[in-house]
Amino acid sequence: MTENPHPASTKARLRRELLAARRALSPDACRTAAGALAVRALELPELAGADTVAAYVSVGTEPGTHALLDALRAAGKRVLLPLLLPDNDLDWAVYEGPQGLAETAHPGKMRLLEPTGPALGPDEVTTAGAVLLPGLAVDARGMRLGRGGGSYDRVLERLERAGAHPALVVLLYDDEVVARVPEEPHDHPVQAVATPSGVVRFRGLGPGLTA
Repeated sequence: MTENPHPASTKARLRRELLAARRALSPDACRTAAGALAVRALELPELAGADTVAAYVSVGTEPGTHALLDALRAAGKRVLLPLLLPDNDLDWAVYEGPQGLAETAHPGKMRLLEPTGPALGPDEVTTAGAVLLPGLAVDARGMRLGRGGGSYDRVLERLERAGAHPALVVLLYDDEVVARVPEEPHDHPVQAVATPSGVVRFRGLGPGLTA
C-alpha cells in the first residue's frame, strides 16, 4: 500500500508547477490581468469598509497589485505595505504613492519594491480592517497555498494573538483557484479570493460571507 505524501512535499511540488505557469505568462497578459484584478478586488465590501488595508507590492509575474494600491489610496484608504526583515518577519510602512517605493535587495532573495517611509513595527498590521495576502493557490475551503517563506504565517499568527479579525483576501490568477491544496496545522483559511474574472467568497468563514 502506498502512503500518502506528506503535505509539505506535496506543497513543494504544487508550488513548482504554479510558479512555472506564472513564469510562462507574457508581459501583456500580466498587465491585462492586473487591471482586471484591481477592478474585481475593489468590488469587495471588505475593502470598501476598511479604513486601513494591509497589502503588498507584486513582483515579477505575480498577480499585479500596483493599480490596486493606487486605487485604494485614491479611495482614501490608509494602505500599509510590508518591509521584509532579516528573519523573514514583516514590518510595515504607509504607502505614499509610487514615488514612495524603492527597490531593496535582500540577500538570497529577489529584489523587492518597499515603502521608504518610517517603519511602524510588525504589530501595525493588527490595525488593518482587511489584509491582502499573496499566494499561489486557494482551494474550495478557502485554504491558501503560500510561497513557503513563512512571512505571512507570522502575520496571521500575530493577528490571532492580538485578537484582530481583519478580512483575509488572497489575490490570484483565475486558474489558481483549485479543488484542494495540502493543509498543515499552521495554515489559516481566507474569507475571499479575487481573480481577474471575479470574486469567490467562502461559506462560514466570517460574518455574512458566502461562497
